[in-house]
Amino acid sequence: MTASVYQPIAECGTTEQSQAADYHRRWLIANDAGTWLNRELCPRLAEIAVELRMGYLVMKAPGMLRLDIPLDVIEDDDSVRRQILLGDQTVDVVDEGDLASAWVSNFLQIPSRVMKVHPEMGEIHWPA
Repeated sequence: MTASVYQPIAECGTTEQSQAADYHRRWLIANDAGTWLNRELCPRLAEIAVELRMGYLVMKAPGMLRLDIPLDVIEDDDSVRRQILLGDQTVDVVDEGDLASAWVSNFLQIPSRVMKVHPEMGEIHWPA
């Protein structure tokens, strides 16, 4: 029996942790223009490892200290809510803040933001 593989941050590393099923592709990385970054546009995304630990999404990458992002935060602050385009679908996202942005921008070497898909967002049709 093979374990399922989950990708909490779209296009980043995967995990076989069963609790990650609820968080599969709930985060993404976007550039400053609001464009979703995939591995074709940014191959270094594959080097970002992710795991779930004690209520946090833990991000690790070569040469970087780890970054912990809380998994379940009540998304009631509209000032961090954004909309981005994924293929032809508009997706409501929540910006994870300046620390996460600095971390991912430093690693990818391009200005980037970590975005969480808003919990009220329905099914997302990820471009192939």
